[in-house]
Amino acid sequence: MPTSTSAPTRPTTGYRDLLRTGEFAGLYAGFTLTAAATTLAGFALGTLVDQQTHSPFLTAVSMYGATFATVLGALTLMSVADGKRPRRTLVVLQSLSLAGMAVQALPGLPLAVRFAALLVLGFFQSLGTGTRMGLLAEVVPDSSYALARSLMNITAGGTAILGYATGAVLLRFLTPRGVFVVAAALTALALIVVAATVREHSIRLTRRPGLRRTWSANAALFADPGRRLLLLNLWVPNGLVVGCEALFISYDPGHAGTFLAAGSAGMLLGDLTVGRLLSAERRRRCAFGLRLLLAVPYLLFVLDPPVLLGAVAVFVAGAGFAATLPLQERLLELTPDPVRGQVQGVEAAGRMTWQGIGAALAGGAAQYLGPGTAITAVAAVSLAVTLASARGGTLQAKSQRV
Repeated sequence: MPTSTSAPTRPTTGYRDLLRTGEFAGLYAGFTLTAAATTLAGFALGTLVDQQTHSPFLTAVSMYGATFATVLGALTLMSVADGKRPRRTLVVLQSLSLAGMAVQALPGLPLAVRFAALLVLGFFQSLGTGTRMGLLAEVVPDSSYALARSLMNITAGGTAILGYATGAVLLRFLTPRGVFVVAAALTALALIVVAATVREHSIRLTRRPGLRRTWSANAALFADPGRRLLLLNLWVPNGLVVGCEALFISYDPGHAGTFLAAGSAGMLLGDLTVGRLLSAERRRRCAFGLRLLLAVPYLLFVLDPPVLLGAVAVFVAGAGFAATLPLQERLLELTPDPVRGQVQGVEAAGRMTWQGIGAALAGGAAQYLGPGTAITAVAAVSLAVTLASARGGTLQAKSQRV
């Protein structure tokens, strides 16, 4: 089995070491700008839909609806993530994402067209994520992969905090369309950074990527029960909790930004602690507890807590998202080099798709139960899934490779 020779051989010991690697710095900067753009665009679209429809379901779906399209990428063309020219692929996909983001900035666009553009954008973003994660596995050594993912997750949390806060401020001075313009500009800057810093990697598949290649690798990925359970724990519990977050605008429009920022801050702290301070073995031992932490604090919302108490609960729950780090680390261990991009893309696509499913389920429940009760109910389901799956010993997945 071929292995990548492009990753540095000296193990990194901290975030600064990672950022001294030019390619990783480029991938990281492009990821950060893309995350900022996506956060701003999601907040603007959610606000726009809430103003026009006053529907918790449509508002929740608009904020996370792009994630539904990621499953299409995972099932069809995700093998492009392991093509022979990943840099070119990433640049092309980033360009298509820019086009999709720019469409949202067009004036007078009907909501139906906005939702269609959202799905197209999600499809290309899912392929871009797979390509980016495949490059990441080549740019950094395996011993630093969890650290690199931790830094990206921390950055995503920090970017979300700033993005939601900035989005709330911008909407005081700009229309949602103006915020979309800002998001498109950030996406364009991400494209420039990636094009200028990332180089080609040739240790890739020799066969042409496509539907057959994608289906073959996916079939092997899901053939093992241990890997299926591993993916279930990566996807379902946190997807349902994201559904809770999708109800914040409907639950309390005036403080939605506060709740969203609190959740992102908790995610940042959790990823910083688990990814930077814990060893791989300790991360693995903490995974189950973190998945419990992810859902339990949301049960408080059945009591309609004060804003401060609710924000603290959301902050604590956000730390539970760090459970993805040891699970992602384990998945990488079970993945051979030639399909790393596709497998990481499938994992990310499934996780994002379940975020969309969680948002849809939570929004649908809120139509009948009210936002506060729906948040509690969806969190309870997330907790039940975690408890049920624990019996399968997720982190003891078989060592058979994809």
